[in-house]
Amino acid sequence: MNNVYYETTVSVSSFKDEIENFLMEHFYNGIEEKNDKLILRSEEPLDDLINKLKEYKKALEEIFDTEIDLKIKTEKKSNKDWIKTYQESVQPVEIDEFYIHPSWYPPKEDKINILIDPALAFGSGHHETTRSCVKAIKKYVNENDTLLDVGCGSGILGIVASKLGAKVDACDTDSIAVDSAKENFELNNATYENIWHGSANNTEKKYDVVVANIIADVLVFIANELKQRVNNYLILSGIIDKYKDKVLKKYSDFELVEEIPENEWVTLILKRK
Repeated sequence: MNNVYYETTVSVSSFKDEIENFLMEHFYNGIEEKNDKLILRSEEPLDDLINKLKEYKKALEEIFDTEIDLKIKTEKKSNKDWIKTYQESVQPVEIDEFYIHPSWYPPKEDKINILIDPALAFGSGHHETTRSCVKAIKKYVNENDTLLDVGCGSGILGIVASKLGAKVDACDTDSIAVDSAKENFELNNATYENIWHGSANNTEKKYDVVVANIIADVLVFIANELKQRVNNYLILSGIIDKYKDKVLKKYSDFELVEEIPENEWVTLILKRK
């Protein structure tokens, strides 16, 4: 472990949910939210991520014709084992019969245990969108169904589907996430058919269910890819409720079966008409 680490604090005047979701999609060491500020810690400088964040902020300003007051402050600090401190703050999560826990908590005998260390990749079960996707998968995925998890992150949703008897493929445009997902499948004795670096357009297969827990703008952008890959159900998440109609408009050729809201987030279950 290095003697120093970098602490980057992000504060924003508006579009906080969008900024937070963007960071969770691009940063894998866990994000602390404190006094309306987002705190990222890493043993390496986060210059590339900061530049991407500034580009995303500029895109939001252009789309919504507004100005966003984004403040970013980076400090180099003496290392006090901040990963351990973060781990101590993470509690296990129970979602119906699933018990999602980090490695420093023991499994439960009466639950379907899923081991995910949240410091490794986004998708620990703590975020509202992950929880609602787990509920949707439990309800709409049957044994021997085929499922594609687009933007798989830690692989948690594919692992849940595998535990329910589905045949799982997964993909992510981030190679780190792909490696993390493979490791997590192995840790949980879960099986997958294929995991690849890329998106849904890298396969010609069609699936009973396609799940994508990303962000609203990306769901709109890749709508045709997702629709071409699915036979029955689309589970779409990572959507802030104020953008729900924007997403539904792009998928208007599908039937809205159910919405699963949690706080300011919503998961949509769509069915091919």
